Amino acid sequence: MQNKYILFVIFIFNLLYINAQQERLISFDEVLNKVNENNYSIKISNKDFEVAKADFNQTNAVLLPNISISHTGISTTNPLMAFGSKLNQEILTQADFNPALLNDPDKVNNFATKIEVQQPIFNADGLFMRKAAKAKMNAIELQSLRTKDYIKLEVAKAYMQLQVAYKAVEVLEKANEAALENKKIAENNFKQGYLQKADILSVEVHVTEVKNQLHNTQSNLKNASDYLNFLMGNSTNEILKPSTQLIANLDLDIYNKQFSTNRADIEAMEKSTEAYNNMYKASKMSYLPKLNAFGSYEMYDTKLFGNNAKGYTVGAQLSWNIFEGYKRIGKTQKSKAELEKAEISLSQYKNKSLLELNKAKRQLKDAENKLYLTNLAVEQSNEALRIRTNRFKQGLEKTSDLLISETQYLQKQLEYLQTVFNYNYTKAYVEFLIK
Repeated sequence: MQNKYILFVIFIFNLLYINAQQERLISFDEVLNKVNENNYSIKISNKDFEVAKADFNQTNAVLLPNISISHTGISTTNPLMAFGSKLNQEILTQADFNPALLNDPDKVNNFATKIEVQQPIFNADGLFMRKAAKAKMNAIELQSLRTKDYIKLEVAKAYMQLQVAYKAVEVLEKANEAALENKKIAENNFKQGYLQKADILSVEVHVTEVKNQLHNTQSNLKNASDYLNFLMGNSTNEILKPSTQLIANLDLDIYNKQFSTNRADIEAMEKSTEAYNNMYKASKMSYLPKLNAFGSYEMYDTKLFGNNAKGYTVGAQLSWNIFEGYKRIGKTQKSKAELEKAEISLSQYKNKSLLELNKAKRQLKDAENKLYLTNLAVEQSNEALRIRTNRFKQGLEKTSDLLISETQYLQKQLEYLQTVFNYNYTKAYVEFLIK
């Protein structure tokens, strides 16, 4: 008796705790808007794109000049440095050619300001590396779009799970009311001598089981609400409640929709393969010579930041690295192997995606068939329970048979809810695989 009292107190406490928490109606569209703004996975995918874009921007160095400014100050008695510094400062005199001064010069101060410009003219491998970086950036952008599609599917699943939880709580609350009513009838029949003590105990066990299921379902409701809050990036503890009821959204046209290679994830893999192709071409282009122009403007003086003497240098450099041991050959072989691997992976991914879509369509058809059967089972078990309840009130039905009918009706209702969820989610998953 004491254990039953403790269980009852715990049940009432949890029920009051759930009801005491703030409950807020929310639509699916509102959830999606908040998810698009605040979801962590979407934010991370956006940052991945920004990283790839920054990597691509770095390749502008293949086209744009490299400009640098430096100011250097030295004090030297080194014969060569001293003579050169005076020469740059344009202050050499006839006396400076005295061998004694040339070999053992006095201390010379030299301050040099230098502006250097290096301009790439032809770097074939760099151009293809730039193309590879751009393809990679586009691939990550498409992956980001696919991430948003997946999060939308996950949101739809979480929202439907919350709908199921609320409906299951409603079903179990009605089952609890019916169980308590039948308990009163059983106790009355027991007092009149129609039932035995074992029958009363069986009814009480059934009532306890229904209450326990209700408690677990209420916990599941809170878990589903918390997960939906997490997807929206909320840290609040409020309980969300869907603004719409869970119903089966039948769609027979979906079976006729075909697999498309225009899906964002497939296009992302194609862009990734394109990036590997450009990297392979860049490896081959590294065998060609490179042509770069350069120029500098220099100012020299004996004082800090002085510009007494000026001069400039312009030119161009054609360089050709003929052989690097076996490094460049091995790098080209590696790039070719990575390209072939990417091409194989792309073909595999397309075939696997088609296989997964066909499997999902079959699962959707099975869920559609099960919808009809489970709905029929609910109606049949409800009618059986109605008949047994009326007979039980008249003392014409065994307690065990009534309890079996109550349990069966409850199970069929919950099974139907799960079947509706499975159908709607599978349909959403098929749409996710198609587009």
